[in-house]
Amino acid sequence: MPAPPAPEVITLGCRLNLAESETIRGLIGQRDTIVVNTCGVTNEAVKQSRAAIRRAHRARPEAEIVATGCAAEIDRVGFGALPGVARVVGNAAKLLPATWGGFPNRLPPRRHARAFVGVQNGCDHACTFCAIPAGRGPSRSDPTAQVVARIAALVEEGAREVVLSGVDLTSYADGETTLGGLVEQILRDVPALPRLRLSSLDTIEIDERLFALITEEPRVMPHLHLSLQAGDDLTLKRMRRRHLRADAVRMVEQLKAKRDIAIGADLIAGFPTESDAMFANTLALIDDCDIVHAHVFPYSPRAGTPAARMPQVAGDVARARAARLRERAAMRRRAWLNGMIGSEQPIVLEKPGDRGHAPGFADVRLAETQPASAIGRIFSVRVAQATDSHLIGHLIGTIE
Repeated sequence: MPAPPAPEVITLGCRLNLAESETIRGLIGQRDTIVVNTCGVTNEAVKQSRAAIRRAHRARPEAEIVATGCAAEIDRVGFGALPGVARVVGNAAKLLPATWGGFPNRLPPRRHARAFVGVQNGCDHACTFCAIPAGRGPSRSDPTAQVVARIAALVEEGAREVVLSGVDLTSYADGETTLGGLVEQILRDVPALPRLRLSSLDTIEIDERLFALITEEPRVMPHLHLSLQAGDDLTLKRMRRRHLRADAVRMVEQLKAKRDIAIGADLIAGFPTESDAMFANTLALIDDCDIVHAHVFPYSPRAGTPAARMPQVAGDVARARAARLRERAAMRRRAWLNGMIGSEQPIVLEKPGDRGHAPGFADVRLAETQPASAIGRIFSVRVAQATDSHLIGHLIGTIE
């Protein structure tokens, strides 16, 4: 008798979802089950989540499909009615062993060169465009000691880079311990961890302690992804963001004055009421903040959010503006990548053995594929050339 198909976890969306999916993999068993961890940040993300479930059902019609994640949380009835979906698991229950307790023969977590560790969940800020608080609930943080122990275990298993993730990571708070305190304790108590990376940060919540660690601690990677969303003050006010344009520009200038840090950012094009002049301010922010990792998407109204009731920008206009933002960001990225030709970049080798990421999160491809035994180790790479999207180089030595 053939063995039953292996269970599968399909992940859409943010790095927190990636971290949570790895936990889910360790809780489900050998049953013919597909878990789809959905994303609800935009209408397009919801559409992609539904499409992923339909593809999974077509590929394995006998499988039990479990929908979870933000899109499924926000629309439990709609996702529960999709073909093949046996049940919908809410975000609050998806990491509980009891949720998956009927599935025997637990699977070990899948090994990655970079380990994603969720430390914070939920959000208290209620931006007018965002439906995620409805999917994730209020902000809460994992205990510091628990996070440190989890990372120490990952390093013991071979992880060489850990990525801290959360819905609103800079709101991390465990008693008096802020995100800066958490980072400080990780670095102190897990000395064998070579590389610590932070996921999306809110510029207004980068305090002095966190700023000093980002700019002075070599084990904290020189790469920040900032939740900027727009570069126009009136747009930011209507989004109910807590920073102004000048705050973002000033923070980036202060960071880059201390260290060569690669800046990424989320940017929304075509937010309700956005005029040509307001869009121009956001377009200019790419240069003013030297954004080389841009996550750009056209605004899409999410039901139940205040922005959905505001005067809307035409969809074709929003898409055209998003294209212009991506084009401007691509220009800065090309210049940044070209500037690294001839340099040596340390990378953690990732599957399939011919790529990795430099400290500034530049995608580095190797001219020669390395054996599977090398995956997860840190190598030095000499950059020989750059394309529009990545670097190409030759391995010149082993670091760790």
